Parts: sequence; C-alpha cells; structure tokens
Amino acid sequence: MNPALETLMLVFSGEEALPVPDRALFLGAEPHPDLANWPQVIGYQPFKPKATEWDNAGLSRIESPAGKWPLVMLLPGKSKDETLAWFAIARNHLEPGGMIVAAMPNTAGAGRFEKELSKAAGNIHSVQKNKCRAFYATIDDRCNPAIFENWNSLIGRQTIANTHFTVEAGVFSSGHVDAGSEFLAQHLPAHLRGKVADLGAGWGYLTHELLERCPKVESVDLFEADSRALDCARTNLRKFSQPIGYHWHDVSTGISGEYDVILSNPPFHTGQATDVDLGRAFLTVATSALKRSGKLLLVANRQLPYEAVLQSSGLAWRKVAENETFKLLFADKR
Repeated sequence: MNPALETLMLVFSGEEALPVPDRALFLGAEPHPDLANWPQVIGYQPFKPKATEWDNAGLSRIESPAGKWPLVMLLPGKSKDETLAWFAIARNHLEPGGMIVAAMPNTAGAGRFEKELSKAAGNIHSVQKNKCRAFYATIDDRCNPAIFENWNSLIGRQTIANTHFTVEAGVFSSGHVDAGSEFLAQHLPAHLRGKVADLGAGWGYLTHELLERCPKVESVDLFEADSRALDCARTNLRKFSQPIGYHWHDVSTGISGEYDVILSNPPFHTGQATDVDLGRAFLTVATSALKRSGKLLLVANRQLPYEAVLQSSGLAWRKVAENETFKLLFADKR
C-alpha cells in the first residue's frame, strides 16, 4: 500500500485523531480498508490503474472535482505546479471552515509543501511516519486568499512556451515537448500508412507529428492512462480530419484491435520508482496488437533493456538511431 496513504489515514486514527467526517472528497484517491467505514467519501483519480483499484474497492468516484465538502483530502503527484493547483482545487471545493488534509513522501518535498500550505492557511498540523508527512489545516478567516488565488492560475490548461500545444500541470512532460518523443518524431518514415496506435500517448505530441508527416495514415487510436493528458490530446489534435480514438486505458492490461503501426514512448516509472517491467509490458502488448508485417516504432532511454523483449517476441528489430540519451528501436512482425 502507498505509504503516503497510510500516513494520511493516521490523521483519523490514534489518540489525537480527527473525527471521521460525514462527507469527504479525496483528490488522487486510493483505496484504504478504513475508508469502507466512512459515511461518504467520493474520489477523484485521473490515473486509470488507480481509478480501477478505487472502483474495485466499491468506493464512489467522480470524473472531475465537484461540490462543496467539509473535508478535502489529497495525494498529489511529484509536480510542484500540480500540488499547488490541487491545494487551490481543494480550497475551492471546501465548505466554509472546512479542512484540507494532504500527504506526500518526504522525497517528494512534503516538508516544503507543508510550509506552502501553512503560508496560505495560517495554521498547520502534521503527522510523520513511513518516510512521509501528512499535514492538515482548517481554511477559515486566518487564511491568505491571495496565495490561493495565485495557485488558482495553475489550474487547467497552459500553453507550452513557443508551441501551440496545451497541457495541464501534473501530466507527463507538461512544461516542454519530451525530448525522447521529439527524437522519434524526427525519424518517423513518411511512408507509414494504415491504422495506427499510440501507446502511452500523453497529450498527443507523437500522434500530432505522425499525422503531420505521414499523409497515408488512415486513423489513430490513442491509449493513455492519465485522463487529463488525454483531454489535452483532444484539444491538440482537433485540427486533423482523420478518425482519432481516445482511450483512457491501462496499456499494461492489453488493448483490443489490430494495427499496421504502433508508436510508443513507454513509461518506465510507477510513481517515483523505476519500473522497467512496465515498459516491457507495453512492448508485449504492442507485439500482440500488431498485424502480421506490422511495424513497431519505439523510443527509450539507452540503458533500458528492451531489445531482449523484442527478440523473445519474435520481432525483427533494428536500432535506427541513438544519441547521448535515447535510442530508437524499429521492429517488424514477421
């Protein structure tokens, strides 16, 4: 179980525990056994695997934060802008005199963000355990509205500098075009055609470049686990006339359909930890979804051992290019 979640739940247990509220909103929701006994807790979770865990626990979930609540809990990601934006979202959905409770690993800057919330709220309390910190504050007349208003500017879409692409804080590569995806885009063969899938599509950069450079592509399906990134992709790709499918999906569980071409810049982190098996799972799924004679175009960090997966999958692969950071592996299904 997520140690930050365990630490957050300590706020509601023990000798000096806060009372369990009648109603609560949980941003970045993850299931905990104790939550089954809460009168009403509603979760918001944009990451598909965690949303599925929440649903499977029988807990209620909403697609975006809504309503007013006496308590808003949050487990933010590692992005500074995302965390501050979520503080603002939490405050926006609080009833008067409501409370924000957040928890983060120490390595994600929990102490720094506790200080940020303290500046805004004017009061703060914390619990430390599991190499994490849970901190909470009542939002009342002691708070500094100007700080929350400043954080409000981080909510929603932003445009990446010197581009026309829109993104949202917390999604992968929200401040710039990912260098690996850009490297792959520069080497996309213009003759690619047919039905294409983009696995781990993010906010749509690779699909955008594919449709710009490859006029014989008939359609593209985007598979992405972050619903916020997928919503950004809908905006970033709206100029194209080809059919585009948007799938909020955990690629590691498999995909349906068969494709002539699959592109991927696969993730290799689960939270803050490196997870090479996640990238391997993407390649296995891609192999299964390729038509015979289909093509897989992959970019990866140079040190990641993906060649063995391509080899064991029976693909004919080659290293097309590499630089000091990335390699491009193109493969054909025999």
